[in-house]
Amino acid sequence: MTSDEIRSSFLSFFEAKGHKVLPSASLVPDDPQLLFTVAGMVPFKPIFWGKVEPIYTRVATCQKCLRTNDIENVGRTPRHHTFFEMLGNFSFGDYFKEEAILWAWEFVTQVLKLSEDKLWVTVYEEDDEAFEIWRDLVGVPERKIIRMGKDTNFWGPAGPTGPCGPCSEIHYDLGVMNDHSKDVECTPANNDKRFLEIWNLVFTEFYQDDKGKLHPLPKKNIDTGAGLERISAVVQNVKSNFETDLFKPIIEREEELFGVKYGKDENIDVSLRVIADHARAVAFLIADGVFPSNEERGYVLRRILRRAVRHGVLLGANKPFLHKVCRTVIERMKEIYPEVERKRNLIEEITKSEEERFFNTISQGIQMLNEIIERSEGFISGEQLFKLYDTYGFPPDIVVDVAKEKGLKVDLDGFERWMQQQREKSKSAKFDVEYAKAVGDYEELAKVQKTNFVGYQTLEHESVVLMLRKERKVDSAEAGDKVELVTVETPFYAERGGQISDTGRIVWDHGEAFVEHVFIPTEGIIAHVVKVVRDTLRVGQRVKLIVDEGRRKATARNHTATHLLHAALRRILGDHVRQFGSLVTPDKLRFDFTHYEALTEEQLKEIEDLVNEVILKAVPVKIEEKTYKEAVEEGATALFGEKYGDIVRVVKVENFSEELCGGTHVSNTGNIGLFKIVSENAVSAGVRRIEAVTGLNALGYVRKLEITLQQIAGLIQSSVDEVPNRVKNLLKERELLEKELEQMRTKTLTLQIKQSPFEKVKDVNFKAIILHDVDPSTLRNLSDVAISGQDRAIVVIISIQDEKVNFVVRVSKDLTNKISANELARMGASLLGGGGGGRVDFAQAGGKDTSKIEQLLLQMKKLILEKI
Repeated sequence: MTSDEIRSSFLSFFEAKGHKVLPSASLVPDDPQLLFTVAGMVPFKPIFWGKVEPIYTRVATCQKCLRTNDIENVGRTPRHHTFFEMLGNFSFGDYFKEEAILWAWEFVTQVLKLSEDKLWVTVYEEDDEAFEIWRDLVGVPERKIIRMGKDTNFWGPAGPTGPCGPCSEIHYDLGVMNDHSKDVECTPANNDKRFLEIWNLVFTEFYQDDKGKLHPLPKKNIDTGAGLERISAVVQNVKSNFETDLFKPIIEREEELFGVKYGKDENIDVSLRVIADHARAVAFLIADGVFPSNEERGYVLRRILRRAVRHGVLLGANKPFLHKVCRTVIERMKEIYPEVERKRNLIEEITKSEEERFFNTISQGIQMLNEIIERSEGFISGEQLFKLYDTYGFPPDIVVDVAKEKGLKVDLDGFERWMQQQREKSKSAKFDVEYAKAVGDYEELAKVQKTNFVGYQTLEHESVVLMLRKERKVDSAEAGDKVELVTVETPFYAERGGQISDTGRIVWDHGEAFVEHVFIPTEGIIAHVVKVVRDTLRVGQRVKLIVDEGRRKATARNHTATHLLHAALRRILGDHVRQFGSLVTPDKLRFDFTHYEALTEEQLKEIEDLVNEVILKAVPVKIEEKTYKEAVEEGATALFGEKYGDIVRVVKVENFSEELCGGTHVSNTGNIGLFKIVSENAVSAGVRRIEAVTGLNALGYVRKLEITLQQIAGLIQSSVDEVPNRVKNLLKERELLEKELEQMRTKTLTLQIKQSPFEKVKDVNFKAIILHDVDPSTLRNLSDVAISGQDRAIVVIISIQDEKVNFVVRVSKDLTNKISANELARMGASLLGGGGGGRVDFAQAGGKDTSKIEQLLLQMKKLILEKI
């Protein structure tokens, strides 16, 4: 089977078992705790954690994944990868161990046709249930079911507390010779080279508390993972994942590019495998919106890309090549993952650009590194590593890679000390604009000059333009151009921490530009998205930056109000309340927080009153810088998922609120003016959201309500104060009138029913009446009236409403031994495309096809003639 057939057959197999097949999620997870999607279960974490209810209780996926924890082993072993595909089936409170085990075995043996003689399984040492299922229901011999410890066969929790459970693994015997005595049988417990784990079944059945005690979960889940690359290697009977059809086209393309042959030299093979693996990772990361940078996901991408380039250099490359390998990756994977085809140009352009940048420095860096290695005595110092990085931009992790190949140690602590010294020198040194022109990108600029934010102290400031960028770096921008601009200092707040950015103007000589957005492209750099409206803007130009004061103050009111809201929620609802997200704009604030139920009107009133009390007291807002440890020990709230340095900024409202925050705030709570909650609702299970307005926006909101109330008063001819009573009375009047109207309608219908004649079908009195917009309960009552006092009678009353049909059937008791109302109703419902039924003397039904009503009546008459 090809890998594509394996992937397809897995999904089809579980679809036939009632699973919903979902497409792969992005490599970039919606999870602040993770940089990448590292396993098939990651997209479903909120379900496993009990935060959201599942839409489907059975799901199957083939998930794109990325891991770099063992990147140094990639290419050196047959199985390690950065990018890989994880096949998985999941149950959320539906089936459990028995089905998961039986289906896994069925797929492996019946679909993949793997020999049972080659298969072994492991279970958690205390999991008797799984052991017995494998032995008694599957039929695996006891000697091939290996009990193993918690370190290998128990998953989770992901942290000190949370869901967890035992797991069971299916292993394939590769038949590799081992070093054990002939007297000791080889098993997955004593020979991990001979046995390959191909499928892990996790039984999430416990919750571990903060004391380490396990409690049974009310809903048990299944989470399985099978690496497509590993299974393909086993099914295709090859020794390495890199020999499967997932990698062969990529390695064949490398052979063409480098003029080498795979399988002839192990050193060459290692480099070919590294490049093949890393090209897949690079293509899929860029397709999912990750771009090379010096932080977080962008840094991982840059590291993977540069590691691939370094192995290309070992194979003789002296110019960009990886973008060509990525082209083959796209061709190989585009049918399964169309996003790589859609982003083809972007993948190739970014990869080539990053390669060009690295090739400019790598050749000299490698020469210097080789000289260091020749002179070394088993050790590369921190100073040598720093010079490689500082002079040639040579990544430290590549040096560590090379050192490991050569059996050398690296002084990383010493390297960090040298880096710190450089940072301190950069702070004190005067920046040279000419140097800025030579700098290639934001990351390089950040190494020598970080942007100094002065916006806490002033809203207007003069500074010098260091960099201008369109798609690439430019030296000037003309009127009409939109560019990204970096200055030495800026009063503009960049979007972060839930607060949107400032806007405003930049002016110089005869020129002007509008600042539309401000962001942080890399740590330490603040970039302004500006549109030049007059004159030419150049690098090196002195400009005046002017923040929109009204917008900044409105945003500051909302940000400080967010802190007050957070504190009020904790006081009124309890200490379990934690911020789960926020948005601060000039117009409103949005605050997401953990809480288990909707807030009552009384609670919302208490929260609103408490916040406004603090505002009316006009409490000074104190802002201090402290060490992180000091601030937390004082009781300052640190937000989960946020990253803090050694020195933090503490925003404090005495005796009420204290939080770590880098946003902009009012100097006194009285500046907020008025706080008004406009909505409260659920975001997900256990997370609520409050939206509120402050200041003039709060006044505007209240005025809008006042105008609406006055309009309502005018419409109902009442004073504003009397609106509630007047509306209440009007609703009562309406209810009485509706009752009277319904009574009159019922009387009219009753009269119509009574006056409607019976027709003779053989010797049966048959009456059929078609009405409009009559509810089923009224139809029932009308049928009582229609058949009252009649012998040998059948009554059918039909109502057409919203293009649907409801009808009732009455059969007099003297006919029920020959024909039943239930039989007539079911026949009619089938004809109309619906359903229904009932007793022998009364039944009701419905359908959607109004065009077949006449046919329905004819069929009923026909059935009456047959039966009687």
